[in-house]
Amino acid sequence: MSEPTAFDPTHILGLDGYLKPFLPAIERRYARFQRWKDTIFQHEGGYEKFTKGYEVMGLTVRDDGTVVYREWAPNAIEANLIGEFNEWNRSTHPLSKNKYGVWEVEVPPKANGQPAIPHDSKVKISMILPSGTRIERLPTWIRRVTQDLTYSPVYESRFWNPPASERYQFKNPRPPQPQSLRIYEAHVGISTPELRVGTYKEFTQNMLPRIHKLGYNTIQLMAIMEHPYYASFGYQVTSFFAASSRYGTPEDLRELIDTAHGLGLVVLLDVVHSHASKNVLDGLNAFDGTDHLYFHEGSKGRHELWDSRLFNYGSHEVLRFLLSNLRFYMEEYRFDGFRFDGVTSMMYMHHGIGTGFSGNYEEYYGSGADEEAIVYLMLANDVVHTLYPSAITIAEDVSGMPLLCVPVKQGGLGFDYRLAMAIPDMWIKLLKHKSDEDWNMGNLVHTLTNRRHGEKSVAYAESHDQALVGDKTVAFWLMDKEMYTNMSDLTPMTPVIARGLALHKMIRLLVHSLGGEGYLNFEGNEFGHPEWLDFPREGNSNSFHHARRQFNLVDDELLRYKYLNTFDAAMNLLEERCGWLSSPQAYVSLKHEGDKVIVYERAGVLFVFNFHPTKSFTDYRVGVDIPGEYSILLSSDEKRFGGFENVSLETKYNTTAMEWNGRKNWLQVYIPSRTCLVLGKM
Repeated sequence: MSEPTAFDPTHILGLDGYLKPFLPAIERRYARFQRWKDTIFQHEGGYEKFTKGYEVMGLTVRDDGTVVYREWAPNAIEANLIGEFNEWNRSTHPLSKNKYGVWEVEVPPKANGQPAIPHDSKVKISMILPSGTRIERLPTWIRRVTQDLTYSPVYESRFWNPPASERYQFKNPRPPQPQSLRIYEAHVGISTPELRVGTYKEFTQNMLPRIHKLGYNTIQLMAIMEHPYYASFGYQVTSFFAASSRYGTPEDLRELIDTAHGLGLVVLLDVVHSHASKNVLDGLNAFDGTDHLYFHEGSKGRHELWDSRLFNYGSHEVLRFLLSNLRFYMEEYRFDGFRFDGVTSMMYMHHGIGTGFSGNYEEYYGSGADEEAIVYLMLANDVVHTLYPSAITIAEDVSGMPLLCVPVKQGGLGFDYRLAMAIPDMWIKLLKHKSDEDWNMGNLVHTLTNRRHGEKSVAYAESHDQALVGDKTVAFWLMDKEMYTNMSDLTPMTPVIARGLALHKMIRLLVHSLGGEGYLNFEGNEFGHPEWLDFPREGNSNSFHHARRQFNLVDDELLRYKYLNTFDAAMNLLEERCGWLSSPQAYVSLKHEGDKVIVYERAGVLFVFNFHPTKSFTDYRVGVDIPGEYSILLSSDEKRFGGFENVSLETKYNTTAMEWNGRKNWLQVYIPSRTCLVLGKM
């Protein structure tokens, strides 16, 4: 039995005293979590056994070659395992049902001890319902499904059981959890400049060295869990235990993650437990003929906007399925943690549809909160962090739920980080609707620093959603059509391109150093990828033209994309040296609206930004707390970053012991228009 931990509000009230009126709701959630945990430990052998459902359910193989198949389908009155191995015969391999609604069959091995079901052969479960209707489904715990679009978009399930000689053997240990999280968010399929779907092997060979060289220490992989519609970006999952076959085999994915570990890169899975595809023939929906096996029945089990099904997080077997799903990816593929998608949708009965969040705590602790889902997230984080103490979990939440990133034992939901989703929204609004002269420095700083005390955030300048069709990358908002004609060093540096390069660098460094305790970049945006993302679909004649990342652009030495790429690497490598992401929040000493200047210190490093479109400032006085001699560690105006080299990197800056802007000392810098400087005592 787990040791029950009494709820102690001391820590959370120390973080936020305004939570005091809501302690009963927080305590109630914690009590529900503890009851589930006690049940798991009393009746299921604890987290260790309960979360290894994949070793019991689905298709498993015993040492003697016997294949055992188990499936939860309480509504069915008859079930048979069918497949290529028995020529799809619906009577030769019947399953028997136990009192919990779990069906089971054992398939004896061949005379030579090999499994009777061949590796990678097709299988299904055929069931008869109380009405007499026969239905056929893909096993819910299946580890490989494939799709042949030449005759059907419906997936086929395969028994993945390669011989030992073909099974990938891990060689590298997991890297330690990074102190500063620098995340490269990537989608395997678009990680090629070619007009097709990229592969796991290509990502391993081509992308991993690129990511490592750029100074990122964490990769966040999207669209891994199998999804039939490529254009869903991986967010309409049908087979939760199957890594997408459109990029290659499970062994190829294992090799990718192991190779990343060998480079010291942590790998996170973008996990989708917020909803599931409504597909019936190849999904969880109506698996045993009912609409309420894995999901809530009726409207409660359906998401209006996403046209998908919603899990019943209060079901014992659903918890086994989802928690085992997390364990499966940690064990079988050696992922190092998760970015949980759609957390806002999970935590509220309204799923965030047509609802704004004002920050009123009643919104978080009133009747609109979905406590079943919140308790599931507490369990998920407790499982992951108990079994894998170095694991990382990140929540995609726009609501600002308090205690989201506070440990479960202290009354929180247990995530390590939340995504700072207001930041990319702010940049798009500025670039769309405001001229440079109208940028408000105070609003910029407020959005970048407005985060909950004691809870860590991952900041990012632009999201993958903003690159989707209907919107554009930040670089394309800045430079638009001139990216087609003036990104070559052989063409003149036009005002549009000069502005675009300058602001792209400034935006990213400002977000990196001021916006959070982690930083995220979506692949290609580090070098200012043009245009947008649009996956093959009927509306674009199934074109791959915008469903790829054009790394050929940054690899071409004649093109100016290389400058942004080089700056991105320099920014990451400097953070590795200085550690500002793992340091306390910055002290902002200046937000000057007229000069368009922002000055702050973090990790003992001084940051100076001049966003003014036309004015440069000589001998500009800035406050700094630590006295001494400073030098420039990074200037966005360096020639290697596509700048004009107006700032000398050789200059030394000595402080004067006189208070300025609330700091004990000051120094004077030359800060050109649309330039940012990082100064330090190194």
